Amino acid sequence: MPSPDRPLPSDADLRRLIRFSTEDGLIWLSGQRMLLLHSASLTALRQELMDTVGPKHTRRLLMRAGYASGERDALLARQIRPEASVFDMFAVGPQLHRLEGAVRATPQVFEVDEEAGRFRCEVRWDHSWESEAHLREWGPQEEPACWMLLGYASGYSSAFFRRPVIFKEVQCTACGQPYCLIEGRFVHEWPEGEQLARDYAPDSMLVRLDDLHSQVEALRSRLKPADEQGPLLGRSRAFKGAVELLQKAAPTQVTVLLTGETGVGKERFASALHAMSARADKPFVAINCAALPAELIESELFGAEKGAYTGASSMRVGRFERANGGTLLLDELGELPLAAQAKLLRVLQSGEIERLGGTRAIKVDVRVIAATNVDLEKAVEAGHFRRDLLYRLNVYPVHIPALRERAEDIEMLAMHMLQKFSALHGKQVTGLTDRALAALRSHSWPGNVRELENLMERGLILTASGEMIDVQALFPHWSERSDASMVDEQGLLISPRTEGAAPAEPAGLYDAVLAQGLSLDAFEDGLLQEAVRRAGGNLAAAARVLGMTRPQLSYRLARARERTAPGHAGG
Repeated sequence: MPSPDRPLPSDADLRRLIRFSTEDGLIWLSGQRMLLLHSASLTALRQELMDTVGPKHTRRLLMRAGYASGERDALLARQIRPEASVFDMFAVGPQLHRLEGAVRATPQVFEVDEEAGRFRCEVRWDHSWESEAHLREWGPQEEPACWMLLGYASGYSSAFFRRPVIFKEVQCTACGQPYCLIEGRFVHEWPEGEQLARDYAPDSMLVRLDDLHSQVEALRSRLKPADEQGPLLGRSRAFKGAVELLQKAAPTQVTVLLTGETGVGKERFASALHAMSARADKPFVAINCAALPAELIESELFGAEKGAYTGASSMRVGRFERANGGTLLLDELGELPLAAQAKLLRVLQSGEIERLGGTRAIKVDVRVIAATNVDLEKAVEAGHFRRDLLYRLNVYPVHIPALRERAEDIEMLAMHMLQKFSALHGKQVTGLTDRALAALRSHSWPGNVRELENLMERGLILTASGEMIDVQALFPHWSERSDASMVDEQGLLISPRTEGAAPAEPAGLYDAVLAQGLSLDAFEDGLLQEAVRRAGGNLAAAARVLGMTRPQLSYRLARARERTAPGHAGG
């Protein structure tokens, strides 16, 4: 592709992705949370790093920070302009760099042949914040100083082309030139490509620190409750409180009662308690008391002799015998029939079972963990649960908090689940957008951890490989705040509801439509077309502004085309 001989495409589609939700104190660029920072604060950080680790390490740290930022912005490019030329798609990066206030980036040369592995790009930078700050603090330089901006260009281009791209700053205003200029190529096209790529490799000092951190985490993980599925994950105060109770109970033989809402992970907690105990090398057996018919629950728990009931053609070993020496989880205990409750109480008191239809007592050594989402006190009052059994089980209660009570754990759990489902489905995404994480934290979670697991699997399936899961893939009916402001061509904040000159009051709108001689269909058609134009052809963005879904907008546009087609009779 030759050098561009035309200006950059309109950035209206990008400006519409910037939302200032002043009521919430949030700024969004599509799904990513952004910040307005004083350049002085970044300069102070730069100064601190220079004084602490020296110019060489500072340069590489800032380049990698810029690289990460560029990678994030590149995820938007092909989504926003999927039908555009390669140059117009690539221009998202320079245009976002402008909108973000980093630098005025103007591509001078853009030549690419992806099949042949050739890429050459030159971009002129004016008003680089980084060069200005460096020059102000340290005076004229011998070497270019736009480290974060350079990292951004390399990270953006590498993620855009999905192959390593390295940019070099060939001139810089910090060195006395009138403007900064960068040149980028695929790594293999640079004679010193491997050496340039090392700028984005972790520093040896940071590698050592990371190794030490990994060792500390490994030591900590040995102290965490874990089973074959790994350690329980969480850092919230409510979660840690429950885990501490588990750890104290683990070396004892006390009967534990796990309470909590449906889906909080009671079976995982029970399995982890077993894994921490001296019985870890013995069986862990779980039974869901609500999943079995009442007539079968006793034989499942205690076993049955041959001929004990119709169809019992052989002796059956129950769950207590299978768990002998280990741990038995009685899940959904509140659903256990009263007759079975009486027999369970006798087993807990005597340590002996009697098979259904049998006549001899069988000694068992089983630690019982009971779990329920039912308020057993209320069940006792209603006559559905035995009070003496409640007293026998409620020796050591552990309440597992609902997910909405441990919002600090949601991101950690979500990323763990994404890794699991990525391996299961053979599909990789790059994580969750900030907007998706914000929606997850604010969700009420009636289904708790199980609901989160379902959302992560669905989000992975609905999101294209190599992209980030955004909020619509998790919550299809999610909509942006209607009072969020956007940025117009002059850089002023405007409300999406009042953009343009359309009167806000129904009476004024009615008068304006009549004055222009518009029919209702013509008015709607014009409104739809203008929304699509201002969104740069992005139907999803236009639909969001109009407060409808993309399929609804597509349907209305199709109707508009039918009305304007030759031969259409009208109605």
